[in-house]
Amino acid sequence: MSGSSITFDTVLDLCSDEHRRIVLAVLAEEQRSLTMNDLRRTILNYNHHTQLIDASDTVLRKIEVSLLHMHVPKLASAGVIEYDSDRQLVEPTDQFDQLEPHLSVILETDPNLEEPIEL
Repeated sequence: MSGSSITFDTVLDLCSDEHRRIVLAVLAEEQRSLTMNDLRRTILNYNHHTQLIDASDTVLRKIEVSLLHMHVPKLASAGVIEYDSDRQLVEPTDQFDQLEPHLSVILETDPNLEEPIEL
């Protein structure tokens, strides 16, 4: 999908899951590549309201599996991120910039997320 514009329906689809909203929000806030551990820790903090040291292995594994098998592939397929599996690194693409105006509005209306979403 690289080089094409992001449709509004695609934005809504990408933002339909809270974990993806958290991933998109932290990427928008940080404006840099993030590790899978960064994303896992951020989801744990904002979705589960738990620090890494207090999290159970089961919860950590569920987050990791959902990131690796659902959320990161969906974002990569839409062309808004690139994922380097060898380095476990997620990097926003030029397409990501097209999301930001819509993303900020969606995040502002999400009662479960307090902005800014930070590492």
